[in-house]
Order: sequence, then structure tokens, then C-alpha cells
Amino acid sequence: MIKLLILGPSGATGRLISSLALTDDEINVVAACDLAHIGEDLGSLLASPNPDNIKIKDVNQLQEIIDETNPDVVVDFTIASATEKNCRICVKNGIRCVIGTTAMSKEFLEDFEELVEKHNAPSIISPNMATGVNVLFKIAGILTNYLNEWDIEVIEAHHHRKMDSPSGTALKIGEVISKALDVDLNAIAKFGRNKGPNKRLVGAKNEIGIHSVRGGDIVGDHTILFAGSGERIELKHQAHNRTCFATGAIKAIKFISQATENRIYSTNDVLGL
Repeated sequence: MIKLLILGPSGATGRLISSLALTDDEINVVAACDLAHIGEDLGSLLASPNPDNIKIKDVNQLQEIIDETNPDVVVDFTIASATEKNCRICVKNGIRCVIGTTAMSKEFLEDFEELVEKHNAPSIISPNMATGVNVLFKIAGILTNYLNEWDIEVIEAHHHRKMDSPSGTALKIGEVISKALDVDLNAIAKFGRNKGPNKRLVGAKNEIGIHSVRGGDIVGDHTILFAGSGERIELKHQAHNRTCFATGAIKAIKFISQATENRIYSTNDVLGL
């Protein structure tokens, strides 16, 4: 049984992950931490079975909770500021992390990689754990190899509550494409376009457009536009609900519990892509 610690079980995706974890025969949820609903029964919050009678605990007492429960894996789909603080604590205790949080700082990512190696705690960081999105990443890299002279644009749409822009998934798509082009995304990325004269630099090696839409309750749409002379190709992934993210997180939890290489993995590794 995998002893699992859940961070942020009251969040939109955290609730789904918690529900799946509580009913999975291979996972034993040993603790759930949050800033809200402290002391409440996790099952009651989720309207789900809670065989281990888990109560939500204050994440500010994370080290004490770790000492009491000794988890193998922690899953975190919260916000960057919380993840950067709490997952440092977890990995220093040798706990393997599954992180789906986006917009984390470069400084944290570099520091976290060192901590993973130092404390022998292989972990997964992925901006999107849905199977379809990770297949999309793979296809985008392959297509770019054949269409490197075309214009490439990435358009993402999410609900109006999403804090970061562009999405971590859109940035990952940009990174995949730029790697295939052998260019630096930071040097050529164009985030939106301002009013007025704004001619596009022709060709993906000169410019990759990345654009964001925020509205309503859109779970997550990502479109990659490959535009050539007289023709175009569009790749699109739409998340109908957050179940695909939660299911991917459960796969990641099981994968990382058995990982043997002391490094940071991605969902590509989980899916064998």
C-alpha cells in the first residue's frame, strides 16, 4: 500500500484526487492538509467513503503531520507559493512528490531538483497530467520537425478564476516546439499582441505566438495552429472536466512510488511516451 499525503484536498482538482485515492485498493491516505476545512472529515467534504477516518489538518503543521504519519508520497495541486514551501519540506523528509501546480519559479525548480538528488526522493512535476495532453505534446514535437518553416501559434482558454497566464500547459507546448526547432523559447515567444501595427515575424524559428483566453467555467482548451501557405493544421485538446487530471495524478502516484532513478520525472515518463 502506498501511504499518501494529500495537500489541498478542498481544491477543485484536489477533491477529485482525494475521492479516487480514498477508494483505490493500492493507496492508503494517511493525511490530508489544507488551510481550510481544518478538523472536518475528509469523506464528508467529498461526499465519498473515508475508510481510514481521515480528518483535514492544518498545513502549517506539516512537519508534525509528516512525523506522525510517515507518508511515502505527497500529491500537490495547489498554488505556486504553497507548493514551493510545502514540497521543499516533504522532499527534505525523503517523501516522493507528485506536483501538478503551475507557475512555479525557476529558482524553486532548480532548488527542488537539487533536493530530490540530495534526499533520494524521486518526484514528478507536470503542468498537465491528462493522457491526451501529453500525447498532444508528443505529436506537436513530431509535426514541428516537418513544419519548421510554418508559422506556429498556441492558444489556450481557461475559466475566469485561473490565476496564471499563459497556462503551464501552453508554456510546455512552447517548450516542446522550441526544442524541436533548436531555439530558445524565451527569445522568440510572443505573448499576445497589442493594439496597433504588430506584424508577425514569419516562421516559427522567428516567433511562436502564445495567447490566453479567460472566461466562464472553461476547464482547459489548448490549440496548436500550424499555418503554411494555402493550408493549415490545427491540433486541439479539450478537457471536458477535471477527472482526466485526477486520473493522471493517481497514475503518477503509483508510478513514482516504484521509481528507481533519483530524478524528476514527467508525465511522459509515466505514460511511456
